[in-house]
Amino acid sequence: MFDVTPFDSVSGAHVLAVLHAACFPQPWDAAALSALLVTPGTFAFAHDDGFVLARAADGEAEILTLAVAPQARGKGLGRALLQAAIKKARSIGVQTMFLEVGIDNPAAMALYAGLGFTKVGMRKGYYSGTDALVLRLSLPANIE
Repeated sequence: MFDVTPFDSVSGAHVLAVLHAACFPQPWDAAALSALLVTPGTFAFAHDDGFVLARAADGEAEILTLAVAPQARGKGLGRALLQAAIKKARSIGVQTMFLEVGIDNPAAMALYAGLGFTKVGMRKGYYSGTDALVLRLSLPANIE
């Protein structure tokens, strides 16, 4: 349904920065995203209205950010981006994937739960005073 493709263009990081700014009150700028894109083990997938950025090491991976433009939310793009990241993680031998999500984001929590992520902890005040849940997905998991 969505044309989600691998993204590794440091020169295109400004496009990701614009999307990130549309999604988060404290967005990452192009320089920060560029630095992440060249970090070993980092991978990303993108679509015109969103992207996911993850990093893998030693059999684990972390979703660093998932950004879906407000007008594209609730249509399956976030799921498609995460599924691409999970598939990539599996292909490189990742056994466990982690992420953090603000407790004030029920739509994202539902998305992650639907993909099999489970709560393993909480980080108090992680997002500018808002608590975050730490979620884990054991791979392989049913993500369809």
